[in-house]
Amino acid sequence: MTNQEIILDIPVEHEKNIFGGLDCHVKKIERALKVNVVPRNGSVKILGPEQNIAEAGRVFGELIALSGRGNVITEQNVDYVIALVREKSQGSLAEIDKEVIAHTVQGKPIKPKTLGQQKYVRQIRDKMMVFGIGPAGTGKTYLAMAMAIQAFKSDEVGKIILTRPAIEAGEKLGFLPGDLQSKIDPYLRPLYDALYQIMGAESFIKNSEKGLIEVAPLAYMRGRTLDNAFIILDEAQNTTPAQMKMFLTRIGFGSKVVITGDLSQKDLPFSTESGLDQAAAVLKDVEEIGFSYLTNKDVVRHPLVQKIVHAYEKFEAREKYRENRKKQVRKK
Repeated sequence: MTNQEIILDIPVEHEKNIFGGLDCHVKKIERALKVNVVPRNGSVKILGPEQNIAEAGRVFGELIALSGRGNVITEQNVDYVIALVREKSQGSLAEIDKEVIAHTVQGKPIKPKTLGQQKYVRQIRDKMMVFGIGPAGTGKTYLAMAMAIQAFKSDEVGKIILTRPAIEAGEKLGFLPGDLQSKIDPYLRPLYDALYQIMGAESFIKNSEKGLIEVAPLAYMRGRTLDNAFIILDEAQNTTPAQMKMFLTRIGFGSKVVITGDLSQKDLPFSTESGLDQAAAVLKDVEEIGFSYLTNKDVVRHPLVQKIVHAYEKFEAREKYRENRKKQVRKK
């Protein structure tokens, strides 16, 4: 196959951002798409097979558009654009980037970064109840929190309620000192962290004192009816079926609910069924409820996290296959 070449113009002011430190982004594109990229002043020459250079050209086009919108190009951005191009997806990271949800207290825009996250955000807008299910690092809780704060600020809801089951992550912590709030705060800390970053500590404390923002363990939801509220149940994989049913039947008029969880990280006692598993099976055909299944492709933390999640998925799939084979052998 004969090599061909194309030349793309790269705005000089965006070169450093697009190429990355020591041209690390360029090297990643070369390795992934089997092309040679020669940076020049204000342009790049791409050499390789016709199909490959077309794909590389699309990658650079996406990165130019992202940089033009004021984004700092990250390794995760480059990896995701390459994945979209190789899968011949019609999705565009530059288009996803236009969907701003809210801003942090520092003014940084919060927006979906993958097609999976974009679908998740749109479902939250359109549906009364949404299940966001996926591995760590896919932005399930953070995006739901941003949507809740935006709805609260625009008076779409009157209050925000954040809850999660108070269960230890594979450890027995024993007695914790202090009053009840001190005992449950460690379990709710991730929710506080997101609130402070998006809303600011002062605004959170003020609205919390008024009872307009509530962060509480799931057990506190029993017996309540939650009207005109944006409710987020986090770490739902650690609910029992009874707890999940209790929570789902608290929902009142004018409320919106997001339930997030990672089915691969259950901390329930062995052989206890997860309420999230059961709810996903029971409610899958209810039209008013949306299900967003995020994958390792939607991980937006350090690229190493994506590789770790992918490695565990492969390992767990192999273990499940072996278990099924053992059962089949026993039946014979």
